[in-house]
Amino acid sequence: MNDTLYKTLGVSKSADQSDIKKAFRKHMKALHPDLNPGDAAKEARFKKVSAANDILSDPNKRALYDRGEIDENGAEVAQNPFGGGFRGQPRGGQGDMGDMFSQMFGGGQRGGFQQAFKGQDQRYNMLVSFTEAALGGKKQIYLADGNPINVSIPKGIETGKTIRLKGKGHAGQNGGPAGDALIEVKVSSHPVFIRNDLDIEINLPITLYEAALGGKVEVPTLHGNVGLKIPAGTSSGKVLRLKGRGVERAGKKGDQLVKLQIQLPEAVDPKLEAFMQDMKETASYDPRQKLKAAAHV
Repeated sequence: MNDTLYKTLGVSKSADQSDIKKAFRKHMKALHPDLNPGDAAKEARFKKVSAANDILSDPNKRALYDRGEIDENGAEVAQNPFGGGFRGQPRGGQGDMGDMFSQMFGGGQRGGFQQAFKGQDQRYNMLVSFTEAALGGKKQIYLADGNPINVSIPKGIETGKTIRLKGKGHAGQNGGPAGDALIEVKVSSHPVFIRNDLDIEINLPITLYEAALGGKVEVPTLHGNVGLKIPAGTSSGKVLRLKGRGVERAGKKGDQLVKLQIQLPEAVDPKLEAFMQDMKETASYDPRQKLKAAAHV
């Protein structure tokens, strides 16, 4: 069994996936180029650790590596039908095994055909912010070899979608094309906005007098603050729509839905308290009348 990659990560050959994940995270905290600018030694070590993790964290690749079917770089190892890959000199005194198989299968300078294989795809995970996913943009990630690359984030992308980078996977074999980098996206939540397909939803606190008298207030959107007119006599829970202020994707634009919530001050002013008491005595009303009637249908 190959063990070079296990030594690179500092784990045993019997390590499970959680052990490998923990070891990789430990190395990343110590070696990541963003945390060690200008340190060439740690950057080189970072690349080796990343490449080792790429293979050992993938059960399929790990099995191929353990059986000697791929090397430390993820490249396929030509298999010897008598056992083992073609590495170093063959055992026994029967001559050059490589020449023998070259003659058998027509390789080398004898003009034989070698089939080209596309390289394996590389899979990554990328966390993007709510705003980056909604508006699009660019984000830098590090590939398995430690090299950085700027990834274009399409407008309106959602969690679970995959961005494909052609030719950024493993190298091909015998002149075959390189594999692709497949980046699965996860979108983080936002403290203010909630996304529903292309629409953006937001809860907007308003004062009691804004609800009673109406007025114009500022509302945050993905594109900055905009003015919103509140009708007089508005109740909590009313939803107002801002056309075209949602997420844009494939030429379509969503809206922003603003749900109004009346919010009283933390400390009620004595004048407000007196006014409310007077209103309770002279102009009382029951906002739950319809609710109670519907509950007994």
